[in-house]
Order: sequence, then structure tokens, then C-alpha cells
Amino acid sequence: MKLSNCIKVLMGATFMLGCAQMAEAKTKLTVYTAIEPEELHGFKQAFEKENSDIDLQWVRDSTGIITAKLLAEKDNTKADIVWGVAATSLLMLKDINMLEAYSPKGVDSLNKKFLDKDATPSWVGQRAWVASLCYNIYEAKKHNLPQPTSWADLLDPVYKGHLVMPNPASSGTGFLDVSSWMQIMGEDKAWEFMDGLHENIGVYTHSGSKPCKMAAKGEFPIGISFAYKGAQLKSKGAPIEVIAPKEGLGWDVEAFGIIKSSENKEAAKRFADWSVTKEANVIYNKGYAVVALDGVAQPVKNYPEEAMGLMIDNDFLWAAANRTRILKEWETRYGTKSEAK
Repeated sequence: MKLSNCIKVLMGATFMLGCAQMAEAKTKLTVYTAIEPEELHGFKQAFEKENSDIDLQWVRDSTGIITAKLLAEKDNTKADIVWGVAATSLLMLKDINMLEAYSPKGVDSLNKKFLDKDATPSWVGQRAWVASLCYNIYEAKKHNLPQPTSWADLLDPVYKGHLVMPNPASSGTGFLDVSSWMQIMGEDKAWEFMDGLHENIGVYTHSGSKPCKMAAKGEFPIGISFAYKGAQLKSKGAPIEVIAPKEGLGWDVEAFGIIKSSENKEAAKRFADWSVTKEANVIYNKGYAVVALDGVAQPVKNYPEEAMGLMIDNDFLWAAANRTRILKEWETRYGTKSEAK
């Protein structure tokens, strides 16, 4: 082999070795999340552009499933940080001492409604998602279904078999619906309401966005879901109306918290710091109308304007403290209509 060719081979081998060493040097940060799958690439790309030595490894599922997974794993979890999961779930993790208290750089600029109440927060909110109905105008016309304007309207027998809703045990959206109905109506009346609603439900899904997706596809005329997904699908041409029931809307905060047992705390803190920046909040606002950093949010196309004013005064502590009890009763009453996992 000619000397020049040998040099080229050696240079190539050195380059490959350098690339391999760089790859090995990256910190793999395991992130448990309930963020919609189509959003994750954008978040990963934006963060890693500024933090090229950290590789975000997503473990994604619905809020209820992520919560159950963490509660089961406890000190043996592989997660370094929980990110984009309901604040009510993070309150449960805090209660069993799974979260590391940390004040991200810039956290003082966030709206206080999005923060854990402790001086050094164990969890920090990112954005809020709000309950809504997705109503397929063509399918509804086919079945002669009037457009509902309230939760109470959904008890009308005309809707029997035409409604789909998330299972609150596996979906954060489903749980915010149930816990908000209890706060709006009182527990006894809320159970009566859900007894009647159950008669009209075709199936309970394990995803909060799926009922709206099913309505958009015409699989069910009406899906109980959340406003962001409805606005997104309508903007893509789905024949749906996004409805904010007039009695009030449940909502929850997507939030993050560092796992106390993580061996990658410095990388987790850097991700936490980035997650409160203006850049991150601008990305949050691409689909959600309510974000943690004041002054950032711009109107979201097809998002129901009245939704902001209908958000209830949500008692997250009550919802977290009563979650297990509520879900056990819900499963006993209505679990037979849940879709297969």
C-alpha cells in the first residue's frame, strides 16, 4: 500500500475513533414523558443543539401509565427526570420523596400558578392543557346529533354509543375530567353524572388525545378530549368543532421534576434550566395556549376563545390526594367499557 493511502486509512480510522469516543462521552438522560409523540423530536432537537453532550432518551406513554410505572419502580426507576407529566402526578411522586428539589435558572420569571409551593420547588410547570369536546359535524349530522354546549347535554339518550372518553386511570386528561366534575358538581352529583354518561359512552380509551383523533376520523361523532388536540386537528382540516362546555373546564399542568435517585443530576438540571427558558416556552405555545412564562403565549388557531375564562379553580392537592380512591371507584363502576391495552 502506498504511503499516502496508509496515511488516509490512518486518518480515517482516527476520525472514526474520535467520533466513537465523542458518542461515548455523551450523557444519556432518560426522560419519562407524556408529551405527544409528534412533539418530542422538536424538543430534543432544540435542547441538544445547545447541549450536544447530552442525549435525551424518551420513555413515552400516557400520564396514568407513566405515573403507575414510576410509583411501581420507586427507587429502582431508570428515569432521570419526569418531564411533561401532569402536576397531580408529580405531587404524588413528591409525597413519596421521589423528587429532588431544584430551582431552575430563571424560574422566578414563571407564573406562580405553575410552581410547587415550596421555596425550592420539587416540580415546575411548563404549560396547561384544558378539557374540551371534539364534535365531528358530518358524523353528527348523519346520526342527527345536536351540538352540545354543556357537560349536562351529554346525558341526552340521543348520544347513546356515540361518545368516547379517556380512561382516567391511564390518561391524565381522563383524570382531570373526573376530578374537575367533582369540583364543579360535588362528588355525589359527579358520580350520578358519570353513571348517566357511562350509558352513552362507546369506549374509554387509554390516551387523552385519542378521543379527539377518533372524532376527527369519524370513528365516533364526539370525543371528550382537550382543546390543544382539537385545535391542532381542525387546523389540519378535520371536520370538527372544538367545544368548551359552559359549566367549567378541568385542566392540569404539564410539569417536570428531577428524580432523586438519578445518577445524572447535572445533566437533568441543565435540561430543567432549558425547560424554563423563553425558547422552550415559545415551543410549548405552538400547540398550547397557556404557558408558564408570562408574555410569551400567542393565540392558537382554532383554540376556543372562551376556554381561558372557563378554567376552574383547580385544587391540585385535593386531586392528587384523592386520585387513588377515585380511580378505584371509577374502575369498579365503568371499567368494563375500557379498550384493551
